[in-house]
Amino acid sequence: MNIYFSKKAVLFGAGIIVVLASFSLGAYFGYENRPEVEKVFSLLGKESEVVPGPEIDFSPFWKSWRTIEEKYVSSDGIDRQKMIWGSIEGLAQSLGDPYTMFFPPVENKTFEDEIRGDFEGVGMEIGMRKGILTVIAPLNGTPAHKAGIKSGDKIYKIGDETTSELTLNEAVQKIRGPKGSSVKLIILRNGEEATREISVARDIIQIPLIDTEKRDGGIFIIRLYSFSERSPQAFRSALREMVETGGDKLVIDLRNNPGGYLEAAVDIASWFLPPGKAVVRESFGKAGEKIHRSKGYDVLGDTPVAVLINNGSASASEIVAGALQDYGIAKLVGTKTFGKGSVQELVPITSNTSLKITIARWLTPNNRSISENGLEPDVVVEPAKDGDEAMDPQLDKAIEVVKNM
Repeated sequence: MNIYFSKKAVLFGAGIIVVLASFSLGAYFGYENRPEVEKVFSLLGKESEVVPGPEIDFSPFWKSWRTIEEKYVSSDGIDRQKMIWGSIEGLAQSLGDPYTMFFPPVENKTFEDEIRGDFEGVGMEIGMRKGILTVIAPLNGTPAHKAGIKSGDKIYKIGDETTSELTLNEAVQKIRGPKGSSVKLIILRNGEEATREISVARDIIQIPLIDTEKRDGGIFIIRLYSFSERSPQAFRSALREMVETGGDKLVIDLRNNPGGYLEAAVDIASWFLPPGKAVVRESFGKAGEKIHRSKGYDVLGDTPVAVLINNGSASASEIVAGALQDYGIAKLVGTKTFGKGSVQELVPITSNTSLKITIARWLTPNNRSISENGLEPDVVVEPAKDGDEAMDPQLDKAIEVVKNM
C-alpha cells in the first residue's frame, strides 16, 4: 500500500491530514490533560443533545475482560497489552471503513517506514472494492509490475491464506516481507473465469516519480507515477523541458498512479488554472467543507491537453483529472478510475501506535463524488490485451485527441 505522509495526503491507502486548531494555550492544555474517558463522555453528551438515545453501556466490555481474566487457560498467561490493542482494532473495524485502521507498535513502525519510502515488499497499491481485496495499481518498475500484476486484479489468496476474512492492514502485512523472499498470490483478472497464481519476489521499493517523452508533431508526454513530495518540482521541470523542445501538445499519463500528497495534486493542477479556482472540495459531512484552490500558475494557455486514466488512477490522480475535466481544460482518455476519494488523518495514540481514520471525502470542483463513482473518461479506450503489451491503444488515442483539439 502506498502512503506518502507527514503532510496533507490523499493516498490509497491512505492520506494524512494535519489538523490545526486555534485554541488558547490554557484552554487547550486544560482540555488535553483531562482523562480520555472524560473526553469521550463529553463528546457523547454533545451528540445526545442532537440525537437523543440510550446511554452507552460499557459493562459487556468489562464483563468480557473479567471473564477472560478468570477463565482463560494458557501456559503463557495473558498479554493484557495485546488485549488493549485488539480492542482498539475492533473499534476501528466496526466502522466498516477499510481505510480506518489501528496500527499497533510493529505495524506502526512498518507504516512509518513506508511513509519515508524505504520499505521492502512487492510495490503495489491495494484496497478493498466491494469487500474484495483488489490491486489498485502496481508501481512502475517494481517487482509486482515486473511479475505481471495488473490494476483491478482481485487477490483471493496470499500464500495459502484466503483474503476474505483479512482486513486491509492484515493483507498488507502478509504481502510485505524482506528483500529476497517471495510471496505467492492467487488472483482473478477481469474478464477471466479461472484464477491464476503469481509469485512475486520482494525487494526494496523505491517509489518511481516521472518520465518524459517527446514525439513528432509537438507531442510531449509526461508520465507521472506518484504524487510525492518531489512531484511538483519534477512536473515543473518536465513542463520546462516541453517548452524548450518545442512541444505544444501535452499528454499527461496518470494510469496506475495511486496518488500521494494533496499538496502535490493542487500544485500540479495550478499550472492549468487561474488563481483561486477550486481544485478539489474536501467534504466533512455535517461539519461542512474546505475548498483547496489553485495557486494560479496558469501558464499553459490554450495548450491541448489529454489525461490518460485507468482503474489504477486513484486519489490524487483523480483530483487532478477531475479538476481538468470539470473546467474543460483536458479530455480524459482510457477507462474509469478507481474511486478512492476519502481523506485519512493519522492520530498518534501512544508514542509507538497510531490510528488512521477517515475524516472527509473528496469532491471535484463541480461536486462530483470521487469515492462513489470514480471518474468516467471522455473517450473510452480499452487497454491492450495480454500478449500485446508492446501496443498502447490508449496512448495512441490520447495523441490523436490532442492533435484534433
